[in-house]
Amino acid sequence: MITTRNYTGKMKINILLFSFLFMWIMPGQAQDAQTILDKVDKNMVSKTEITESEMVIRGKRNVQTIGSKSYTEGNKKSFTEYLYPERERGTKMLKLEDRLWIYSPSTDRTIQLSGHMLRQSVMGSDLSYEDMMEDRKLKEIYDAIIVGEETIDERKTWILELTASVEDVSYYKRKIWVDQERFIPLKEELFAKSGQLLKKTTLSDISQIDGRWYPKKINFKDVLKSGNGTDFIIKKIQFNPAIPAYIFTKASLKK
Repeated sequence: MITTRNYTGKMKINILLFSFLFMWIMPGQAQDAQTILDKVDKNMVSKTEITESEMVIRGKRNVQTIGSKSYTEGNKKSFTEYLYPERERGTKMLKLEDRLWIYSPSTDRTIQLSGHMLRQSVMGSDLSYEDMMEDRKLKEIYDAIIVGEETIDERKTWILELTASVEDVSYYKRKIWVDQERFIPLKEELFAKSGQLLKKTTLSDISQIDGRWYPKKINFKDVLKSGNGTDFIIKKIQFNPAIPAYIFTKASLKK
């Protein structure tokens, strides 16, 4: 016969067991998520990079292609020179820490962008200047948990939910689908602190370069804009090359 006392006792034992299991499982899951994020960073981030790329802006009425060459050192320094089309040729951008300068050859002027101006679109694309400046490792600015699994194009992925652990981030929350074998995000959703979805990205043409997996094509879609998004296409990339110090100086903008 089950008495009230026996039932209550069993309930307490079950609650204690559940609490123990919860405390045992959850830290492991959190650690797994951070480990996954660390492996993603190892694929996506390097000490230095030299990249030749195209930005294909797929607007509502037309498509334009802009070519550039970029130099990056850590997450503090980057320099980009636009090569084509002719109207953009010679435009340069320099990032030092959290400051950004843009040189326009048509006016022979250099302007500095800061604050809300960094949220503006880059040349009518779906990328903002903030997007281009954010080079920090994900594990350094987000806490991650695993919230599920999904198969994308026959690739098994973990679904990770990222929440900002620092204040100065462009997106407070991110949701990423990470390839379980190659540790590369295959798609991503970017959210404001309010929970509003701001942008989506799709990563493709995954190739092995210098011992790491890397996407050679990323489609950025600003969900608040019309059009089919902006394709960022890697034509050539070097990981950890030596870059002359003068590249990351204001003098290089007019050189």
